[in-house]
Formats: sequence, C-alpha cells, structure tokens
Amino acid sequence: MIEEVQKENKMGYMPVPKLLFTMSMPMIISMLVQALYNIVDSVFVAQVSENALTAVSMAFPVQNLMIAVTAGTGVGINALLSRSLGEKQTEQASLAARNGLFLGVLCYLAFALFGILGSRFFYTNQTTDPELITYGTQYVFVVTVFSFGICLAIVGERLLQSTGLTIYNMFSQTLGAVINIVLDPILIFGLFGFPRLEVMGAAIATVVGQICGMMVSIICNIKKNKEININMRGFRPDKDTIKKIYVVGLPSIIMQSIGSVMVFGMNKILMMFSSTAVSVFGVYFKLQSFIFMPVFGLNNGMVPIIAYNFGARRKKRILQTAWLSIASATGIMLIGLVVFQTQTTWLLSIFDASPDMMEIGVRALRVISLSFLFAGYCIVVGSVFQALGNGVYSLMVSVARQLLFILPAAYIFAKFWGLEMVWWAIPLAELVSLTMSSILFLRIYRKKIKNIEEDI
Repeated sequence: MIEEVQKENKMGYMPVPKLLFTMSMPMIISMLVQALYNIVDSVFVAQVSENALTAVSMAFPVQNLMIAVTAGTGVGINALLSRSLGEKQTEQASLAARNGLFLGVLCYLAFALFGILGSRFFYTNQTTDPELITYGTQYVFVVTVFSFGICLAIVGERLLQSTGLTIYNMFSQTLGAVINIVLDPILIFGLFGFPRLEVMGAAIATVVGQICGMMVSIICNIKKNKEININMRGFRPDKDTIKKIYVVGLPSIIMQSIGSVMVFGMNKILMMFSSTAVSVFGVYFKLQSFIFMPVFGLNNGMVPIIAYNFGARRKKRILQTAWLSIASATGIMLIGLVVFQTQTTWLLSIFDASPDMMEIGVRALRVISLSFLFAGYCIVVGSVFQALGNGVYSLMVSVARQLLFILPAAYIFAKFWGLEMVWWAIPLAELVSLTMSSILFLRIYRKKIKNIEEDI
C-alpha cells in the first residue's frame, strides 16, 4: 500500500494544505516578480514623459489579449493533462502536452501578423495625438512580433504546473523578470553606450526577458518533467486532443479577452475627459497586479489539484482545496484593500504623478479597490469551474461583469455624473460577479461533486 501511494502523483495523496502551499508558493513568488517588473517598466517610462506612460498604458488590451489567448489555451492543456494523469492515461497526457506546444506556436504567428499589420491602426483608432501614436506603435510592434517568448513560456509553464513541478516556473519567470528589470533603464535611457530608445527600449527589454524565461521553461520540461513526453519528432496535430483542450480553454480565452475589450472601451470613455485619466487607469492595473498576481499564483496551484482529484474521484480533496483557496485569496485581497485605501498617494508618487494625475488617481484607486472585497472569492470560484471542465460558467460571469455591466455603467456615469462616478462601475460590477459565481458554484457542486462516490 505504501509503495502504491509513493508511485502516485503527489496531488493524489499529500495533505491538501501542504500540497496547495507547495504547488502555489513558487507561482506566487514568480508572479510577484512579474508584477514587480511590470511596475518597474512603467516607472522608468513615466520618467520619459506622461505621454510615454499613457502610450504604454494604452497597449494593455493588446498585451492582455496575447496572455488571454495563450494562457486560456494553457488552462485547457492543464485541465486535460492533469485529469489524464489522475485517470492514469499517461499517453493522453503526453499527447496533450505536444499539441499544447503546437498551439503555442500558432498563437505566436497570429500575434506577429497583428503586430505587422495592425499596430498603428490600434492607436489611431483611440487618439489623434502624434506622439502617443508614435510611442504606442513602436511598443506594440515589438511586443507582438517577438511574442514567441511569452507564448511558448506560458505553455511550458502550464506543462510544469500540470505535473506539480511549479518550482521550476519560479526559476523561469524570475530570470525573465530580472533580465527585463536590468535592461529597462539601459535601453530606455541609453546607458553604457546603448542608444536611448525610450518606449521602444521598454518593449525590447520585455521581449528579451520573455525569451529567456521561455528557454528555461522548455529546458526544465525536457530535463525534469518525466511524467510527459514532449518529443515533437514525427508530430502530427491531433484534432480530438485539440478539441478537448479548447472545450475548457476557449471559454477561458474569451473570458480573459473580454478584459481587453473592457479596458479598450474604458480607455475610450476616459479619453472623453483627458489622457491623464487613461494614465491613471493604466497605473491602477500595474499596481493591482501586486494584489491579483498572488491570487492567480494560488489559482495556478489549485487548478491541477482539483482537476487531478476530479479525475481520481476524490470529493473530499476537491472541496478542501476549493475552500482553502477561497479563504486564502480573500485574505490576500483584504490586505490589498487596506494598502490601496491607506497608501494611495505614495502608490501614485512611484509613477512621478503630476498634480492633475494625483488628484484624479487618489479618488480612482480608493473607489476601484473596494472591488477587492469580493474579487478573491470570484477569481477562485471561476478557476474551480475551469478545473472541473465547465469553463463556460466562468465565461458567463465574465461577460456579465465586464461587458454587460462595467462598460454600460461607466458610459452612463460619464455622461450624467462625470469622471468621479466612472470608477464606481468596477466595484458595483463585482457584486454582479459575486452573485452569479455563488449561484453557479452551487449548481456545479450539485451536478458534478455532490454525488461522487470516492474510490478507496
């Protein structure tokens, strides 16, 4: 019996609190480093000019779309691979891994094409300011045309997560982030004999860091990930496997892509007032990543545990993992709320905020951060849906929150009550998310978890 347990993946037998901690902590650390370099990127760009900061902020929908498509695909890979391991179908797990790498390459080709053909149009559709257009076009062109680093890095990291080897993700992401942070001032300001590239320098630093992280991730999969075989020799795409990946992954892609639509729409609404308001919204997203990234890291540790134990028919471990994750995420978000409410001026001063930006930003950050009260619960529950193969539930909640509520509410508030009311659309939308998430969580519990008879 002991020998049998030892042969099983740790996701099936290790005590849940210890397992969740060991699976999540490396991801939380690496994602905090990611959040740090996102902020450092903007801090240096802000020293060039407020227009430079605004241009980079306006690029968020494109960067978020890249992450949405690749990470959403990764969610499908993760769920299928972990479930296959839980069901002892090792060949299906390896097939999922190889097809996942193939899909990562396809994602890159699509983004590169957009970068070549659509970078300038993306900015001319939002502003007529020639400096914003020039800065923004340079930035988006570089981060899309050289996006193979982030695409394959994300897929590689998902493969490591699926088999419980999250510690190696910490290495790959940390290396990429450190390289980015080091290169930022050198390339932006032209230090040590390098040319002063300003916004383009920030973009180059970003993609170089991503490519380095990708290389480490792939090497770790080849050398350390023994539960799957990712040898691509003689590879042929498998339609059935790709379909299974996207049954879970497509709703996640759409759900995360909706964030790009929401930010794009909010930027257009905020441009009705000033480009400074757009900068404030961009700064908020940089700052909130310090709070949300640990929760996403927690989720990345949680999803394979739930998927594995769902495949293994272990009801108690599924529920224990879900509730512990919800409690942990809520605690993280409450800490974030306190920081945003009490240290608002200091947070904005990091970005060399002008008096106008400070006046708008203090109000904005304090109002928007009220959404943190409910966000942790909603994020974790959405990932539980994905782990159990019901990504469409997450999609329903996201569409209702970001498209059916935030944008219409923000537009109405802007038209009738002004900029200060626009920010209230976000915490009010989180109440919609809380209600829907709870109803759907109860539904999926009754349909998929309640009647599981555990195999002993």
